[in-house]
Amino acid sequence: MFPRARHAKRFATASCGYDASQWAETRVLYRTNSGRLASGLGTRSRRGANPDPTDPSEPASAARSLTRLRAAVAECRGCDLWETATQAVSGAGAARADLMLVGEEPGDREDRQGRPFVGPAGRVLDDALEQVGVRRSSIFVTNAVKHFAFMQRGKRRIHRPPTADEIRACHPWLEAELRLVRPKVVVCLGASAARAILGRPTTIRRVRGAPVETPLDATVFVTVHPSSILRTDPPDRDAAMRALVEDLRTAAAAVGA
Repeated sequence: MFPRARHAKRFATASCGYDASQWAETRVLYRTNSGRLASGLGTRSRRGANPDPTDPSEPASAARSLTRLRAAVAECRGCDLWETATQAVSGAGAARADLMLVGEEPGDREDRQGRPFVGPAGRVLDDALEQVGVRRSSIFVTNAVKHFAFMQRGKRRIHRPPTADEIRACHPWLEAELRLVRPKVVVCLGASAARAILGRPTTIRRVRGAPVETPLDATVFVTVHPSSILRTDPPDRDAAMRALVEDLRTAAAAVGA
């Protein structure tokens, strides 16, 4: 899934949004027998010591199954979002999926239920997948950030986009999901997901509909987040939905290409 050792430094720098000076202040650990990236940013803890919950790189790289990865994600303290969120929300779906969809972060419903895309945006996504002819159980769905980011307004929790630091802090978990699931095609749902995968801010309208060059082995596409359909004015909503369906259809076709 990840580039060979001679390209690993470039990949980690690009995917996490670090420049050369920041990179010099970090350490990236490699598994020398395979040449693959073995962990994200951070330092290796002493053998037998408990992992540092504020640095997810080592537990993320150590996970050898999605079950163990979910358990590790649940203990993450890599940023401050865990303090107010109900729980961490890991990806869900087929353990070996050809198609992976990456969203932004859990919403209010996802935060309470502990599963990705189960709220209003999830219903839009399910509708789009049904039109494409893709069973959700056959794919893997996750988010770039695993805890709900929100602003409290009275009793309501209002979604806010994750910051670049929050996306960066959560990136080792996304890397681990990519490593374990090994998808052929990855679809970034929205700008935050695109930033997490591409390592840079992206204008969706400029890149949607065609593969985007990345260091990943998987083919990467970018489209809108399903929640954007809900925010679209009713006269334009059907057209926006058709465009999302067409993007997902293109990605699904690329799986068999």
